[in-house]
Amino acid sequence: MEYIYAALLLHRLGKQVNEENIASVIKAAGGSVDEVRVKALVAALQGVNIDEAIKSASLAAPVAATPSPQPTAEASKQKPAEEAKKEAEEKKEEEALAGLSSLFG
Repeated sequence: MEYIYAALLLHRLGKQVNEENIASVIKAAGGSVDEVRVKALVAALQGVNIDEAIKSASLAAPVAATPSPQPTAEASKQKPAEEAKKEAEEKKEEEALAGLSSLFG
Protein backbone atom coordinates (compact mmCIF):
# COMPACT_ATOMS: atom_id res chain seq x y z
CA MET A 1 0.00 0.00 0.00
CA GLU A 2 2.83 2.36 0.81
CA TYR A 3 4.14 2.00 -2.73
CA ILE A 4 0.86 3.22 -4.18
CA TYR A 5 0.77 6.10 -1.71
CA ALA A 6 4.31 7.04 -2.72
CA ALA A 7 3.32 7.02 -6.40
CA LEU A 8 0.25 9.16 -5.67
CA LEU A 9 2.31 11.62 -3.65
CA LEU A 10 4.89 11.93 -6.41
CA HIS A 11 2.16 12.44 -8.99
CA ARG A 12 0.45 15.07 -6.84
CA LEU A 13 3.74 16.97 -6.45
CA GLY A 14 4.37 16.86 -10.18
CA LYS A 15 7.40 14.61 -9.85
CA GLN A 16 8.21 11.73 -12.15
CA VAL A 17 6.85 8.38 -10.89
CA ASN A 18 9.87 6.14 -11.29
CA GLU A 19 11.70 3.49 -9.26
CA GLU A 20 14.23 5.89 -7.77
CA ASN A 21 11.65 8.44 -6.62
CA ILE A 22 9.29 5.84 -5.14
CA ALA A 23 12.18 4.25 -3.24
CA SER A 24 13.23 7.69 -1.97
CA VAL A 25 9.74 8.49 -0.67
CA ILE A 26 9.44 5.16 1.14
CA LYS A 27 12.90 5.50 2.67
CA ALA A 28 12.13 9.06 3.76
CA ALA A 29 9.01 7.80 5.51
CA GLY A 30 11.11 5.25 7.42
CA GLY A 31 10.06 2.17 5.48
CA SER A 32 12.13 -0.56 3.91
CA VAL A 33 12.07 -0.79 0.13
CA ASP A 34 11.26 -3.98 -1.74
CA GLU A 35 12.78 -3.45 -5.17
CA VAL A 36 10.54 -6.07 -6.78
CA ARG A 37 7.39 -4.26 -5.65
CA VAL A 38 8.77 -0.94 -6.81
CA LYS A 39 9.56 -2.32 -10.26
CA ALA A 40 6.16 -4.01 -10.50
CA LEU A 41 4.35 -0.79 -9.58
CA VAL A 42 6.30 1.34 -12.05
CA ALA A 43 5.67 -1.25 -14.78
CA ALA A 44 1.95 -1.36 -13.94
CA LEU A 45 1.69 2.43 -14.08
CA GLN A 46 3.29 2.72 -17.54
CA GLY A 47 0.77 4.33 -19.85
CA VAL A 48 -1.79 4.90 -17.07
CA ASN A 49 -3.33 8.33 -16.73
CA ILE A 50 -3.30 8.64 -12.94
CA ASP A 51 -5.69 11.61 -12.91
CA GLU A 52 -8.30 9.62 -14.87
CA ALA A 53 -7.77 6.59 -12.64
CA ILE A 54 -8.39 8.73 -9.55
CA LYS A 55 -11.54 10.23 -11.05
CA SER A 56 -12.95 6.84 -12.03
CA ALA A 57 -12.10 5.41 -8.59
CA SER A 58 -13.90 8.22 -6.82
CA LEU A 59 -16.98 7.62 -8.98
CA ALA A 60 -17.01 3.96 -8.01
CA ALA A 61 -16.95 4.67 -4.28
CA PRO A 62 -19.65 2.78 -2.38
CA VAL A 63 -22.74 4.64 -1.27
CA ALA A 64 -23.28 4.89 2.47
CA ALA A 65 -25.92 2.55 3.79
CA THR A 66 -29.12 4.05 5.05
CA PRO A 67 -29.63 3.65 8.78
CA SER A 68 -32.09 1.00 9.83
CA PRO A 69 -35.18 2.10 11.70
CA GLN A 70 -35.07 1.88 15.49
CA PRO A 71 -37.03 -1.06 16.91
CA THR A 72 -40.13 -0.26 18.90
CA ALA A 73 -40.47 -1.26 22.54
CA GLU A 74 -42.85 -4.04 21.56
CA ALA A 75 -40.44 -5.46 19.01
CA SER A 76 -37.56 -5.39 21.49
CA LYS A 77 -39.63 -7.46 23.97
CA GLN A 78 -40.37 -10.08 21.31
CA LYS A 79 -36.76 -10.41 20.23
CA PRO A 80 -35.40 -12.02 23.43
CA ALA A 81 -38.25 -14.55 23.41
CA GLU A 82 -37.48 -15.48 19.82
CA GLU A 83 -33.78 -15.80 20.61
CA ALA A 84 -34.47 -18.03 23.61
CA LYS A 85 -36.68 -20.27 21.48
CA LYS A 86 -34.02 -20.50 18.78
CA GLU A 87 -31.32 -21.37 21.35
CA ALA A 88 -33.53 -24.11 22.83
CA GLU A 89 -34.02 -25.61 19.36
CA GLU A 90 -30.28 -25.51 18.68
CA LYS A 91 -29.57 -27.20 22.02
CA LYS A 92 -32.05 -29.99 21.18
CA GLU A 93 -30.38 -30.50 17.81
CA GLU A 94 -26.94 -30.70 19.43
CA GLU A 95 -28.17 -33.26 21.95
CA ALA A 96 -29.75 -35.32 19.18
CA LEU A 97 -26.55 -35.22 17.14
CA ALA A 98 -24.50 -36.21 20.19
CA GLY A 99 -26.76 -39.20 20.79
CA LEU A 100 -26.60 -40.19 17.15
CA SER A 101 -22.82 -39.96 17.05
CA SER A 102 -22.53 -42.21 20.12
CA LEU A 103 -24.26 -44.96 18.15
CA PHE A 104 -21.50 -44.94 15.54
CA GLY A 105 -18.60 -44.77 17.94
